[in-house]
Formats: sequence, structure tokens, C-alpha cells
Amino acid sequence: MPLSPERVKARAKHNGLKSRHGADAPETLAARAELKALAAEEYIRQIVDAAPPLNAEQRLKLAGLLVGGDR
Repeated sequence: MPLSPERVKARAKHNGLKSRHGADAPETLAARAELKALAAEEYIRQIVDAAPPLNAEQRLKLAGLLVGGDR
């Protein structure tokens, strides 16, 4: 699956910051985190779109994983 326009832009921003400031610069690390968050968001969206409807208990369990609840 091709990258979304948002991920292409985020990747370009990350790569530009990395080349200018280095891989460990705070702004590069923030851009990398944003890129990873976009990738996770798109992956989760694909899974949700392909899955059958969830019941309330399933939604709560998955939401807990996303917000860092107990395992």
C-alpha cells in the first residue's frame, strides 16, 4: 500500500531535519515520533475498517490498550 500524502510529508520533514540537525536532535526525534504515530494511525484504521463491528466490551478493551491501561 502506498504511503498517504500525510506520511510522505512527515517522512520528508523527518529526513530533512535528520540531515540538518542529526538523528538525535530533539526536533528530529519529535518528527520521527510523529511519523510513527501516523503509521500506527493508518494501520489501526485499516484493521478497524476490515473488522466486523465490535461490541462495547471489545471497544473498551482496545481503547484501554491505546491509552495505556492495565494489561
